[in-house]
Amino acid sequence: MKISDLPLQTRLIQFAEECAEASQAALKLVRAIDGDTPVPEHRAAVHLLEEIADVYVTALALEPDPMTIEAIARQKTNRWERRLNES
Repeated sequence: MKISDLPLQTRLIQFAEECAEASQAALKLVRAIDGDTPVPEHRAAVHLLEEIADVYVTALALEPDPMTIEAIARQKTNRWERRLNES
């Protein structure tokens, strides 16, 4: 069986779960940087990278159009930078 054979709902659930785990890993890294957790910063950073990879894999499983994603990402990056410069 291939990942693309899974129902869309199953792939969406997996994607959502991985996004939540990446969010938690990012927060853990912040706490590690601040010294508010016994987890060493390097271990928290590696864990975040693993979760980012999981998000990436599950996002690809949703079979988005790469050109559309790239265009939206460029727009969002430009908007973020514009907002930073307005502050």
